[in-house]
Amino acid sequence: MSTLPPRRTLPLRWRFTLLALLLGLLLGGLAAATLLGVAEDYEYVLANEILQGQAEDYGLRLANGLPAQLPRTQRLRGYHAGDAALPAAYAAYPAGVREDPANANVHVGVFDTSAGRLVFTIDLGDIELRERHLRLLVATVVVVGTVLSGWLGWLLSGIALRPVRALAEAVETLPVQPQATRLAAAASDDDLGRLARAVDGYQARLVAADAREQAFLADASHELRTPLAVIQGVAEVLQDEPDATSAQRARHARLARGVGDMRRLLEAMLAAARRKPAQEDVVEVTVLLRDAAALALAGRTGIEVEIVASGTLRTAPQEAELLLGGIARRLVQGRTDGTLLRIALEEGRVRIRALPLPADGDAGAARADTGTGSALLDRLASRLGWTVAFDAPGQALIRLH
Repeated sequence: MSTLPPRRTLPLRWRFTLLALLLGLLLGGLAAATLLGVAEDYEYVLANEILQGQAEDYGLRLANGLPAQLPRTQRLRGYHAGDAALPAAYAAYPAGVREDPANANVHVGVFDTSAGRLVFTIDLGDIELRERHLRLLVATVVVVGTVLSGWLGWLLSGIALRPVRALAEAVETLPVQPQATRLAAAASDDDLGRLARAVDGYQARLVAADAREQAFLADASHELRTPLAVIQGVAEVLQDEPDATSAQRARHARLARGVGDMRRLLEAMLAAARRKPAQEDVVEVTVLLRDAAALALAGRTGIEVEIVASGTLRTAPQEAELLLGGIARRLVQGRTDGTLLRIALEEGRVRIRALPLPADGDAGAARADTGTGSALLDRLASRLGWTVAFDAPGQALIRLH
């Protein structure tokens, strides 16, 4: 069954920062648009009020026959509808106030008064210049505000995610063995607390499941050891039968070896399945290796043992004996009389060799893989922290950590 590739997403802190950047840009853009719109409306209102006032004032004077000369200054100009100086484009405008399309600085007002149509223009170039300065200032404020909002988002998200990091570190430090936790006690009563309670609940379920598994293993150990002890006793009685033929004795020996193998596998399985850390102790290396060799050669004859070791070693004796015995048993499997099993302790490693070494052309003799080839023995090696490798034909190297 095909599996989907993992989704590549930005870290949570970066997502908070980008959200803050977008929020700052949005709010800054809305504020800028509002401010520039108000400035534009203010310009129109100012031009409309000035031109409207001029038109009403001059229209009233002209209608009453009072002397009145329309203004012709650099900023403000007034024209009669038929004035020759009136630009043709302005004469065609309908009544109202608008910007000159050809010159954004000029606003044109066309008014119908009691004295006829009057046209006024006003130059607001200085106000337009200030509007351009205002646009530049607003753009700068938007950019700076967006960057500042992103920086604040990065800073505040780091503070907000600090409890999440603390919870993650607490979960990362949990041991491999199931263990009850109280992470929710140190978390706030929110979504983070809910996550911590979920982890506590999961750990509690693991502890309960582990307790049930250990109880099952204890019961299975007791139930399996009893019939094995009975079978082993019967096999020993059969081996001592004086009237047995040579063929029967060979079959009885095979039965005894099979029972011994079953007992060792059972012990290895139970030792590997234990959840508790291995109970280490200081043992004599020579005694440990001799016990492992005896375990490997139980029920076999014609194989000599040579132990090259001295001093002490801190390890779990039962697990170490089962592991070393299992590896040695694999090396002497199928060997006949005249085989020498040599176990030597070197610098931080144990080398086990079955001599003479097999020829290079022997099938299955050359091995260079890591592991024992047995799931039970591999698990024992993992519990002890040892690394096993069949690094040459007929020999194994166990690195002690």
